[in-house]
Amino acid sequence: MSSPQDGWRRLDRRTVLVTALVMAGVAAGAGLPIALGLAGAMPLWQAFGRVLAGALLLIAAGTGADYVRWRRTRYRIGPERAELHTGLLLVQRRSLARERIRSVDLTANPLLRVLGLVKVRIGTGEHTAGGESTVELDPVSRAEGERLRRELLARAADPSGTHREGTLAALDPSWIRYAPVSFVAPLLGGAAVGGVMQVSEWFGAQGKVIDWVGDRFRDTPVVWMLVVLVVAAGVAGVVGALGLWIEMWWNYRLEREPGGTLRVRRGLFTARSISMEERRLRGVELVEPLGVRMFGAARVDAVATGLVKDDDDKHADLTVLLPAAPRAMADEVSAQVLRETVTPTSAARLTGHPRAARTRRLRWALAASLPPVLVLAVLGARVTSVLLYLAAACAAVAVPIAVILALDAYRNLGHGISGAYLVARSGTVRRATVALQRSGVIGWTLKQSVFQRRAGVLTLTATTAAGAGAYSVYDAAEGEGLAFASEAVPGLLEPFLIREERTTGCGAADDGATIPV
Repeated sequence: MSSPQDGWRRLDRRTVLVTALVMAGVAAGAGLPIALGLAGAMPLWQAFGRVLAGALLLIAAGTGADYVRWRRTRYRIGPERAELHTGLLLVQRRSLARERIRSVDLTANPLLRVLGLVKVRIGTGEHTAGGESTVELDPVSRAEGERLRRELLARAADPSGTHREGTLAALDPSWIRYAPVSFVAPLLGGAAVGGVMQVSEWFGAQGKVIDWVGDRFRDTPVVWMLVVLVVAAGVAGVVGALGLWIEMWWNYRLEREPGGTLRVRRGLFTARSISMEERRLRGVELVEPLGVRMFGAARVDAVATGLVKDDDDKHADLTVLLPAAPRAMADEVSAQVLRETVTPTSAARLTGHPRAARTRRLRWALAASLPPVLVLAVLGARVTSVLLYLAAACAAVAVPIAVILALDAYRNLGHGISGAYLVARSGTVRRATVALQRSGVIGWTLKQSVFQRRAGVLTLTATTAAGAGAYSVYDAAEGEGLAFASEAVPGLLEPFLIREERTTGCGAADDGATIPV
């Protein structure tokens, strides 16, 4: 709604209706168990009457407070600044310079979508306390939200651009096959079991649930009972993972808009529109969790400056450009996003790491897998021989798996340079390959523990203002790693290096680099 003075506008008046409906839902959810609890001490009609009176009071109070907020909130988009004034007793006035605005994200939960409303989040990409670098308009009409996004992110088109605009990637429903093999499925399965036990405890029926499960498996061996319960939890986790994937990624589309803005749109019930200026992009990260990698797929994340996590929406991962998809598709999207012919994550020839890195990972694997086996063996020798069999079973399963993962982690180590990007890869349960603009590296951190010093390896960490803020090359050979850091960002590490010329066995000179301790 427009204000008659100086272009000031108000939020959509239907915000009051939204609040009333939300408060009614909260009152109904809390009032029903309270009414049933009171019914034991008074007539049912009287219990429901008291709860209804309290619910109406709660709805009226919440709606009235939001009406005051609506009346006291106004915003204005001027030629130089975006301004927001709100508050009754404590008046807040927030102003963002338009040239500093880097993102305009739109979000609409199911209720807002039904009413044709969206929440608009305008940000500068800076990390400040108290949200001073963002302005939230909650809510405005969908048409107004789109108008604000187009107006605030309007940029002159780049005529020199060689990569296409428009749709870079769109949802392929077959990608849903990667949801069950992600780490979300077992987590949701465990959460489902915990949820059933928690709800049954609320109603005082946890013992009955346990007894019912025990009755179903009365004549079943314990091992088979555990297998059936694990399978049931796994099925619940798979169903939950499929549902979560559909909610998060349905209607997914990655687009490049004129002027160099990447836009990700997704969501079935809660619609999300995330915009990112390409000039904030410092690279991409190819993420391959173990299960997804086994099926030849990968996810693409943006390495960009100023992506602030939305605390109100825990599922709004602002960095994801492409969900888990076939590796060829991930490579193509990475290249398109970076405006490269071939993505640096696959074009770079990665340098392997010395055998000392493999030895370190094997030691970590044994250190993690053997202690439980030793504890069970000691207890078995002192208490019961059953634990000895259990220790043998753990050793037969856990130790080989740990060794295989350690060897895989070693094979995945690598680093290299591809044009304007430095590339680093590491991890096994979650393998990640990052392509980071060399010009985006603002510093190097070198770490070398006592054990690394004895093995002749070190860890290099590239510091940047984008993404996670730091990306590491783990257990690289000491001289080769320093030479890599020096070549990747010339002049940054040179003042601290001592160049050495060594003679190889064939009489040839081999340049190395060390850093004084």
